[in-house]
Amino acid sequence: MPNKWVALGAMTLAAVGGYWAYDANKYRIPGIVQDWREPVQPNRAIAWQQGPAAAPEGARPPNIILIVADDLGYNDISLNGGGVAGIVKTPNIDALAREGVHFTTAYAANATCSPSRAAMMTGRYPTRFGFEFTAVPIEFAENLAHGEGVGPHRAIFHDELVTPDIPPYPQMGVPASEVTIAEAVKAAGYHTVHIGKWHLGEAPELQPHAQGFDESLAVLAGAAMLLPEDDPDAVNAKLPWDPIDRFIWANLRHAVTFNGSKRFAAQGHMTDYFADEAIKAIEANRNRPFFLYLAFTAPHTPLQATRADYDRLAAIKDHRTRVYGAMIAQMDRRIGDVMAKLKEAGIDDNTLVIFTSDNGGAWYNGMPGLNAPFRGWKATFFEGGIRAPLFMRWPARIAPGTERGDVTGHLDLFATIAAAAGAALPADRTIDSEDILAGPAKRPAMFWRSGDYRAVRAGDWKLQVTKRPEKARLYNLAADPTERTDLSAREPARVAELGAMIEAQNRGMATPIWPGLVEGPVRIDVPLNTPWQDGQDYIYWTN
Repeated sequence: MPNKWVALGAMTLAAVGGYWAYDANKYRIPGIVQDWREPVQPNRAIAWQQGPAAAPEGARPPNIILIVADDLGYNDISLNGGGVAGIVKTPNIDALAREGVHFTTAYAANATCSPSRAAMMTGRYPTRFGFEFTAVPIEFAENLAHGEGVGPHRAIFHDELVTPDIPPYPQMGVPASEVTIAEAVKAAGYHTVHIGKWHLGEAPELQPHAQGFDESLAVLAGAAMLLPEDDPDAVNAKLPWDPIDRFIWANLRHAVTFNGSKRFAAQGHMTDYFADEAIKAIEANRNRPFFLYLAFTAPHTPLQATRADYDRLAAIKDHRTRVYGAMIAQMDRRIGDVMAKLKEAGIDDNTLVIFTSDNGGAWYNGMPGLNAPFRGWKATFFEGGIRAPLFMRWPARIAPGTERGDVTGHLDLFATIAAAAGAALPADRTIDSEDILAGPAKRPAMFWRSGDYRAVRAGDWKLQVTKRPEKARLYNLAADPTERTDLSAREPARVAELGAMIEAQNRGMATPIWPGLVEGPVRIDVPLNTPWQDGQDYIYWTN
């Protein structure tokens, strides 16, 4: 009899221990499975396709480079404010504005990265073709969400939306039937190159090299390790309050693919690697028109800096802020190296360089002031979430020191790039993009939508409508650019007018290709690691 109870006790302890081991490591399972299926191969050199040995005589179309930062805060650019901690300057990014045109009222197409990038690539509201939500695996949405909630507000997982009709995660992307800007300029004779983040579909038919890019060195997912965690050159800053950060460190790898290859290790810090390869690609294509989409993964989490960049910022005492600032200083320096390469190659004057970020700085980073002076974060339609830097430099055509305040943004990149390249716009579908180098966009309003959270800007007026909390917020951006004074109670007729515009816009949008499975609370005025206090304003963001 005693042996029976000993055996039962041993089995119980084993079961409890097994469950504890599973629960403690469940965030690691996706990475472990992927490593088993597709181990990361050693780094290999990229052989960029070589253009002509000499440039043809006479005029040629401009080269075009689109540089996109990831989750860059409005105040992270020193031209817009003080830079990180009032210390980190961005002279090379600033120079793109000072030597070209600075669009001071430019907007991201969405408040999160994936739909914004879909708009850049297609020149269409992503909701027109069902790309409404950032793509995430079902298990990721169920287990992690965008935060575990704050105060009384918990994340909501919509298990009622989990149906057999949901496409597999790799097929969540820009449909192959959409015409990308790469396809448009390639038809006009351009060689097309993608380097960096994609996040627009991982299935073979949705990857960059199948969507118009002749060559693609890609991080296909939404993020990647910038260095291996244990690299001696890595200075890491984890965010223990953020389950998304925990997932990243547990599952993502310091790896890339090339034209759909198996994963292989990047060489050094990801920001340096992408800049180095961009310089090599420019050299390979210096004698023919090229379009380069250079999509850095910085300063998106994981927060990882090189030791040299970290050491340069000893004046910043907070470790996390110092790592974040070092990432931005590194990206700025490497953008300067790319610009220097254009001059060295003799193609600087005839190259259109565009710089932007996919959305505003992230609330989960835990650092206040990233989007100052604006309220809001990534995953909100407040100005802090959707105001985007937009600088264009093209010495042959754009006068230095040009500043424009007309409302524009990501939507207009497609038509502007196509016009510069002499490429035709698709004629068989609605194109929301306009060539802003030819003059201000003529659209009467700009719209944003993510599930039940909608917004419109028409003239100086902006309306945000949320379901959780059920609320309308109305702002006059001419008088109140930082959205401090809600005028909805004083202006019910204007709320109704702008609300009708939102509803009319929605009638022309498509059913989402995949549902928004999770909604999480985002506070407007404080980062995620700030203790909850009653009265803090918030919205719920889907996916």
